[in-house]
Amino acid sequence: MVLEIKPIGEVVAGRTEVADDYWGGVESVIQLDDEFPLDSVQGLEEFSHLVVVWHFDQASPDDVEYHARSPRGNPQWPATGTFAHRNHRRPNQLAQSFPRLLKVDGLRLQVTDLDAVVGTKIYDLSAYFEEMGPRGKVLEPAWPGQMLTNYWSERS
Repeated sequence: MVLEIKPIGEVVAGRTEVADDYWGGVESVIQLDDEFPLDSVQGLEEFSHLVVVWHFDQASPDDVEYHARSPRGNPQWPATGTFAHRNHRRPNQLAQSFPRLLKVDGLRLQVTDLDAVVGTKIYDLSAYFEEMGPRGKVLEPAWPGQMLTNYWSERS
């Protein structure tokens, strides 16, 4: 079975260049398609965060990599498989972000900490429910924290 999905919106304001770091403080706007009625976002403003599913549409399908590799090509970090990474080299080149919702203005959602650039197609979004987040202690190796030291830093 093949799943076909179409975008529900697009990032129309915010950061324009793709980069590995310094996403902190970036404010963006997600514009939902005007085919949705205004009440499709009713109640959303009561939530602090969203779950946004988007596509690495500026990456090439040729970038997909199934074999283990060192994150960001850094040999100091262990080679790990495709599903241990959170980058565009994934089979469907889909991503999830958890931006803070700042404002709902009709079908325009102003957010911060969305690590997608202007022009990015949005395929789904929902309110973030704390009760649906990870249960129990979250474990991870040291390399993600090392790699992402500046990810949410603001540009100086």
